[in-house]
Amino acid sequence: DRIWPAEQKHTDAEMVYDGTLLACTEMLLGGVTSFNDMYFFPDASVRAALTAGMRLTAGIVAIEFPNSYSSDAADGLHKGLATRDAYNGEALINFSLAPHAPYTVSDATFKRIVTLAEQIDLPIHIHIHETLDEIKQSLTQYNLRPLARLQNLGLLGPNLIAVHAVHLEQNEIDILAKLGCHIAHCPASNLKLASGIAPIAQMLDAGLNVGIGTDGAASNNKLDMFDEMRLTALLAKGTSGRADVLPAHQALQMSPLNAAKAIGLQNRLGSLVAGKAADMIAVDLATIQTAPCYDVISHLVYAASREQVTHVWVNGELRVENGRLSKLDPTELFAKARYWQKKIQAKT
Repeated sequence: DRIWPAEQKHTDAEMVYDGTLLACTEMLLGGVTSFNDMYFFPDASVRAALTAGMRLTAGIVAIEFPNSYSSDAADGLHKGLATRDAYNGEALINFSLAPHAPYTVSDATFKRIVTLAEQIDLPIHIHIHETLDEIKQSLTQYNLRPLARLQNLGLLGPNLIAVHAVHLEQNEIDILAKLGCHIAHCPASNLKLASGIAPIAQMLDAGLNVGIGTDGAASNNKLDMFDEMRLTALLAKGTSGRADVLPAHQALQMSPLNAAKAIGLQNRLGSLVAGKAADMIAVDLATIQTAPCYDVISHLVYAASREQVTHVWVNGELRVENGRLSKLDPTELFAKARYWQKKIQAKT
């Protein structure tokens, strides 16, 4: 009732470019080198990521109803595939197929997406089982829970990134694990929207690959992976009643390596191994807030903050040096943010 009408009124390629550039700046300063995105005008997001020098997996968005970007799902896929063709060969840019959610995408579109994923070897990135209302609507319309519907349509497999996955039954967790699917866990967003708490302990026990994300600023406000790592570990312990669930080293792995595996780039990203891309960050733990330090990994998950990131390299190129951006001008970004703030306020 609020976000989609506001998007219809305000969103265009210029806004998406400026907003993505602002997000890239926040992420870089917080130690994020790569992000997986689903939004309208993916061409603008790609251009912003390249301007910032960040790595991006851009979603080719499919949503049935008309919006400021596309007239329907087919139009969104057509435009997104053209964007993929235009940026073919860019070292920092990859793509995924991004049907928005089961309640906004038809069976016919899902079937086309399955075919496209097989033809051009792309992951499928979809919001799924985020709210109880979503499940209720699916049972009413299809007499199936959303995940069962996706399974019947052939979407479940090693190329599926199930975003949120808050409300899963044990048999659904087992199916996702058996079929090699991946979870994008966004704990802060799920809490802010009162969606619930995902059963991460059960997912890990089943062998599911779980990566950590933030979701967008509209349902989080902070693109802060340090916060998300800590919250992921604490929620898993608190909901399971097991203090040994999700130890620090596992929580840390979920951010870079598990996420890289989810988007199919684990052979290039996610760990410091000879032959992989030099996407790296440096974190200063020699501060009063993190003194004394007996266990670096534990400190990174439970004590450190994004403000302690000093250096960031993407593909071997320095993007943040001593806490300062090396490629972007913060003054210009502040001006862009104020411009859009005033423009949106004037029209709201």
